[in-house]
Amino acid sequence: MEEFRFQIEEDMEDERIDKCMTMLIDSLSRSFVQKLIKEGKVLVNGEAVKGSYRVKTDDEVFFLLPEAQEPDIRPENIPLDILYEDEDVVVVNKPKGMVVHPAAGHYSGTLVNALMYHCGKELSGINGVMRPGIVHRIDRDTTGSLIVCKNDRAHNCIAAQLKEHSVHRSYRAICEGVIREDELTIDKPLGRHPTDRKKMAVNERNGKRAVTHVKVLKRFSKYTYIECVLETGRTHQIRVHLASIGHPILGDAVYSSGKSRFHLQGQTLHAYTLGFQHPVTSEYIEVIAPLPEYFIRLLETLS
Repeated sequence: MEEFRFQIEEDMEDERIDKCMTMLIDSLSRSFVQKLIKEGKVLVNGEAVKGSYRVKTDDEVFFLLPEAQEPDIRPENIPLDILYEDEDVVVVNKPKGMVVHPAAGHYSGTLVNALMYHCGKELSGINGVMRPGIVHRIDRDTTGSLIVCKNDRAHNCIAAQLKEHSVHRSYRAICEGVIREDELTIDKPLGRHPTDRKKMAVNERNGKRAVTHVKVLKRFSKYTYIECVLETGRTHQIRVHLASIGHPILGDAVYSSGKSRFHLQGQTLHAYTLGFQHPVTSEYIEVIAPLPEYFIRLLETLS
């Protein structure tokens, strides 16, 4: 077990104990903290407290964090749309609604479960048993190309390319409103939202540099069909950047109202092109993931 002990500073006076703990220890979820408190495992000044307890300056908080028990992740015979594959890497066309790797609440039906069945033990182990082969991610409701590594050598090479921003990644999206410029670059730093830990936001003070290049492909009366090329690859980058200029992605339930007359499942965002240097041969490989049917139908409806 890992031991945590800290003292409440003046700026946290009168905050709920569960909120304080998640603010001070970013890896803890609010629900997990509330479970610890309910079980009497969180002590303030030596006594167990309720989740509603409001802290006071100089309160001493103590708790033991139980060892994490990783669930048994099993292979599942889920069909995969393979765009490219060799003995080092595989590029898949991820469908809408599929989570990339197991996490709380999603231990089956993920891309990793499908890859374990397809690849057997031929997946890199650098990211542990929960994320074998996974070197980068796209959101659950984002479709399109994703590269997976079959061994640690390939994983390290692709990870280095992602870090130096040499992997070519272009997306197709439909955003709300009409973008007047034919091309534009959004250069705004991104970081965690100050009050909602599940969201990202433009953060001038503490954010990391994020750059998205946008090109208009077609304009409709109330929407714009665009291509977005990532210069950097921050979490939710395209979604937050477009929302920041007043053109959130159509259907995005997190960074826009999410309401539309088209009954969409999440944002209309598709990872269209993925280009990288092969980790063994050094050959440049570029793969295109065809637009999904729902996206094509939507474009036809808007035309």
